[in-house]
Amino acid sequence: MITIDHTQRLVTVAVLGEFTLDDFREFEEYVLTDGRFDGTLDLLFDLNEMAGFTVDMALEEIKFSRIHGGDFRRIAIVTHSQWVAWSTWLEQLFVSAELRVFDDAAEAHTWLITDAEID
Repeated sequence: MITIDHTQRLVTVAVLGEFTLDDFREFEEYVLTDGRFDGTLDLLFDLNEMAGFTVDMALEEIKFSRIHGGDFRRIAIVTHSQWVAWSTWLEQLFVSAELRVFDDAAEAHTWLITDAEID
């Protein structure tokens, strides 16, 4: 299950339990439909409560990143998992956004909103 929230250009996604293909498609629909966002977005993915993910979700995420890798200014991943942190660094191959891993969601949020109004 995921929760999604946004303020201006910042989209916050929290994953609770297993991250499934349906969850990822809900995220995709949220950021891509209805012209909800104009310009480059900042994204905060809080994965601290993620229990795992499905293979089909991981494949969809790679496809999404290849197509929409330029749609984000900054991406913050919040996790305590070393494995998720390593996989995040691999993600940099597919996105042009500045990407960082954080242990703390508040620090990630602060980094994302810093200088956001300048760009």
